[in-house]
Amino acid sequence: MRSTGTIALLIAVVLLLFVGMSGCGAYNSLVGAEEQVEEAWANVETQYQRRADLIPNLVSTVRGAADFEQDVLTSVTEARAQATSIQLSVDDLNDPAALQRFQEAQGQLGSALGRLLAVSENYPQLRATEAFRDLQAQLEGTENRINVARTRYNNTVREYNTQVRSFPTVVYASVFGFERRAAFEADAGAETAPSVDFG
Repeated sequence: MRSTGTIALLIAVVLLLFVGMSGCGAYNSLVGAEEQVEEAWANVETQYQRRADLIPNLVSTVRGAADFEQDVLTSVTEARAQATSIQLSVDDLNDPAALQRFQEAQGQLGSALGRLLAVSENYPQLRATEAFRDLQAQLEGTENRINVARTRYNNTVREYNTQVRSFPTVVYASVFGFERRAAFEADAGAETAPSVDFG
């Protein structure tokens, strides 16, 4: 009788150790995936900041054109102020509404920049300046970097969310507070190609 109890106790201890060890692996895997999401988000923020940093130089360069439309410059400046006022912490990434507000503000800034560049077509003396061409090229490159960073972020979030929702990791995720993260969604009207000519 005692040997059966000892064997049962030994089996229980071994099972507990096995579950505990698999829990450590699941926890560590979740931590690694969460760190990748945070790194991907930091890269997105860096690219948006790069764009925000270029805008004052662009506005100054464009303002130098004698009769450039002031309302266009004002809309770019206001959109930049709005976009940079919305800050998301890593903890906000599991709030789709917060990410949507951030995305909308960045989208408004992108639209304002698009209008500025479209209007600049009417100012050949502005387009001929080296400073304007350089800033335009930098902005175009930054928009590409933003797109790449957002895509990488979405891929990282997908991988993380898959782990958080997969069994048996879902058990450890709920115990340790790992929550799903929100991904970027396509902007409204993104299915229609823009008609702005950057050339």
